[in-house]
Amino acid sequence: MKKKGVLNAQLAGYIAGLAHKECFMITDAGMPIPKGVPVVDLAVCGGVPTFRQVMDAVLGEVAVEHYTVAKEIGEHNPVIWSYIQEKLPGVSHEIIDHVDLKEMSQQIKFAVRTGEFTPYPNVILQAAVVY
Repeated sequence: MKKKGVLNAQLAGYIAGLAHKECFMITDAGMPIPKGVPVVDLAVCGGVPTFRQVMDAVLGEVAVEHYTVAKEIGEHNPVIWSYIQEKLPGVSHEIIDHVDLKEMSQQIKFAVRTGEFTPYPNVILQAAVVY
C-alpha cells in the first residue's frame, strides 16, 4: 500500500502518465468539463476537498512549467489567486478570459474536480520535465 502522496488510485495513475508539455486542470465543483475529457471527481460536498488541499497534493508529485488561469480570479477570488502565485513562484503563466479557459480545457489530458465553492479557482497546469 502506498504510504504518502496522492492515494486516490485514479488520480495517481493520471499523474504517473503525464509527459512533458501535457496539460491537466484542477477545478472547482462547478466548472464544466468538456465531453471526452476524463475527470477525477474528488468532490464530496461543498468545500470538501478544497482547491488548496488538492493543489498541494498534486504539486507534491508534479513538476509544472506553465499554468493558465482566468483573469476573473484576480477580482473575484484574490485569496486563491495569491495562493496559486505563491505555490508556483517563477513559473510562467498566462491570464485569459474565463470563456477562453473553458475553450482551452478541451485540450487537457484530464481534469481534477474539487469541492471548492468559491469563484474561479480553476487552473490549467502544464507538466514540466524533471531532469
